[in-house]
Amino acid sequence: MTADKGQLFKGIALFTPGGDLIYCIDPNKQNRWHLHLCAGLQEILGLTEPPHFLVPCYTATIDRWIDPRNKQVRISAEAYPAVLRYQSLLNAVFETGELLWQTAPWHEDLCDPMVLGTYRDRFPQLWEEHDLVVRFENSLLHPSFQPELYSPLPKSPEAQGYVLRLFVSGHNSTTERILQTLHKLLEQSLYQPYTLKVIDVFKHPEQAEADQISATPTLVKVWPRPIRRIVGEIEDIDRIMWLLVSKDTLR
Repeated sequence: MTADKGQLFKGIALFTPGGDLIYCIDPNKQNRWHLHLCAGLQEILGLTEPPHFLVPCYTATIDRWIDPRNKQVRISAEAYPAVLRYQSLLNAVFETGELLWQTAPWHEDLCDPMVLGTYRDRFPQLWEEHDLVVRFENSLLHPSFQPELYSPLPKSPEAQGYVLRLFVSGHNSTTERILQTLHKLLEQSLYQPYTLKVIDVFKHPEQAEADQISATPTLVKVWPRPIRRIVGEIEDIDRIMWLLVSKDTLR
């Protein structure tokens, strides 16, 4: 079942590192589907939890919309570099002919291979190839699936997920240990989309200066507001939870 060529819709595709695909087509263009696609992969592949870390690195989106200026149908199609090679498959499932997909805006640290690699032992199924191409329907989810049960954190209607920056001094065993601890906590406690950007202050001193980083490691919550930061002790779970959920003004 594919999209009608004349239909206005938004399509979202989520790939695995092994090349499997789960996607959805939303004619109403109202829903945020990334969470459901992750949950769908969890059900299909028997994962212990939804693989939220695949977002946005392994995603592609397409939007067929009416240009208000000339009332013509326009198509916007973007894919992250890791999945750009699947353009033929994307065009097949969304029936977009030989459409040329654009590279989604990204930063080299956004989808750090070292960060993604920390999940391989926990989710080996995602690195295996199952020749899976599935259009997501709500029926794929187990009847007991309720997103609210996965997260002890409050949800804000204004928030579009969390944006975090981790400033480190080079990629070493200490950095890897911090990443493993941080990702485990985020996956277990944060049932919302999030972006964790790892920034090496040696490679990007200008970014460190812009964020007023005086020491590493430093974890900064950029969104939702207020901006908060933890300097050192990144493996202190209580402090990280404080950074995520506290709404008090930072002093």
